[in-house]
Amino acid sequence: MNFIYNITANDSLRYLLISLTFVVLFFILAGIYNLIIKRWRVRTRKSKSKIDDFIVRLFRVPGIWAIFAVLLHIFSSYLKEDEKVFSVLQQISKILLILTIGWLIIQVVRALFHYWQKKLDINNANNLEARKKLTQVSMVERIVIITITFIFVSIALMTIESIRELGVSLLASAGVAGIIIGFAAQRSFGQVFSGIQIAFTQPIRIDDVVVIEGEWGRIEEINITYAVVNIWDQRRLIVPIDYFLNNPIQNWTRTESDIMGTAMLYVSYDLPVDPLREELARLVKDNPNWDGRVQNIQVTDSQQWYKELRVLVSSSDSGKNWDLRVFVREKLIDFINENYPGSFAKVNALPTKAL
Repeated sequence: MNFIYNITANDSLRYLLISLTFVVLFFILAGIYNLIIKRWRVRTRKSKSKIDDFIVRLFRVPGIWAIFAVLLHIFSSYLKEDEKVFSVLQQISKILLILTIGWLIIQVVRALFHYWQKKLDINNANNLEARKKLTQVSMVERIVIITITFIFVSIALMTIESIRELGVSLLASAGVAGIIIGFAAQRSFGQVFSGIQIAFTQPIRIDDVVVIEGEWGRIEEINITYAVVNIWDQRRLIVPIDYFLNNPIQNWTRTESDIMGTAMLYVSYDLPVDPLREELARLVKDNPNWDGRVQNIQVTDSQQWYKELRVLVSSSDSGKNWDLRVFVREKLIDFINENYPGSFAKVNALPTKAL
């Protein structure tokens, strides 16, 4: 681009021409890059795999920034006569290039972990191993990304003369692990270590069914500092990650997805139980939500005015068991009302004698 020097010796005009050339060239290269991305996206849509679509989305923005950083570094060399402007632009281009490389590496890491996660099928009923690995992979991915971010931010700081020692100390003197451990007593870093502990000890896993704070739901996400529980009515419960280590929770799928559930009925003493047992066996026999293991009715308590019946049924997972319990409860109530009317519990209120 020596023609810029030959056209004019006027600094203002030269700066303007350099800026215009930079902008035009950037838009041309960005346009070519976007065109390549679009054609790549068209091809990926024809494939059955969704991983290539994910990779295209990851690299679209970092590629633009990489073009910008490289052009800025090249064009700043034409402003060497103005040392102040030249040094500032060189510094900005270095920082942008370093952060962009870090960003690209993070996107590669995300693509690799996304590929591994897609190989884990958690849609099967017996998905314990897949959920174990998915929980660990998700947590390791976040730790790797945080570490890469920390390293490249430190390298970027090292390029700035006034705060170079800070960047050097972050990488060399203190070290990545040393800094995190040094602040582990603080709550924010304590959360990080709780997340790591959960990833490998696994009191909870992704897609586990839990009862927490009186809410029934599934573990949807496990992040480094918090977890997201998808409540049955589609609300989301955001829980600090150390909550699972410091408080008791119900995990219905800790070792296996098979589960037993109950439906309680409160009836009068004169209601026979055997007809209800026969009706329960008939109800669950052809029900797809019953796994064939357990179905029973027991008298589990007796009060002054009524007895308590516990209807016990089993299913292959908690979702099916919920539907089965709702179905059984509804049909047994209808059966009692139809065949033994007036048999549900009633509390006899004795009239108060007048003084």
